[in-house]
Amino acid sequence: MKRIPVFATILVALAVAAMIALGVWQLQRRHEKEALIVRLAQNRDLPAVAFPRLKTDDTLLFRRATAFCLQPVSWSNEGGHDAKGGPGWRQIAQCRTGAEGPGFAVQIGIGHSPTAKPDWKGGVVRGYLAYAPDHQPIIAAAFGGAPKTLMLVADPPLAGLGANPPADLSSVPNNHLAYAVQWFVFAAIAAIIYAVALRRRRTP
Repeated sequence: MKRIPVFATILVALAVAAMIALGVWQLQRRHEKEALIVRLAQNRDLPAVAFPRLKTDDTLLFRRATAFCLQPVSWSNEGGHDAKGGPGWRQIAQCRTGAEGPGFAVQIGIGHSPTAKPDWKGGVVRGYLAYAPDHQPIIAAAFGGAPKTLMLVADPPLAGLGANPPADLSSVPNNHLAYAVQWFVFAAIAAIIYAVALRRRRTP
């Protein structure tokens, strides 16, 4: 009968412990996200604020805000839908606010062409705060990922463009319970596989 490999056992035990810890962390994140969603539902009825310089402040999501775009320096188009649910392209401008200002992004309206570039020179923008597109992988989101930045969703939109959809709480998913279950399942599978391997190793 062969002895239990100490080094391999320690590695597997550490891996299982790490996966369990990640599952517990996701459960904690779940409760934090539930509290955040309650806060965001209240934000929609609060008075407007100036666009925040700290553009990763999630507690301001869906709050009405205003900003002044000195000049749009670039444009991007993202697939989406308008206020009526119809398909379209989100027209997003990166705005300059001054010589040393941090700038901000504004979704100025919904267009019907992926190559469109609105004829807009900037000015005062009013709307609500939402997450800017970041395209980070799902696995990165599961680990917390990079901080999301905020952008201004114009209301009303630029003339000639479709209206942006209203603030939607479903855009802030609370998937942390599913992530926690996945980590616990991974830990259980790893432990079972290693136990089976040890059993076969010890059997003549």
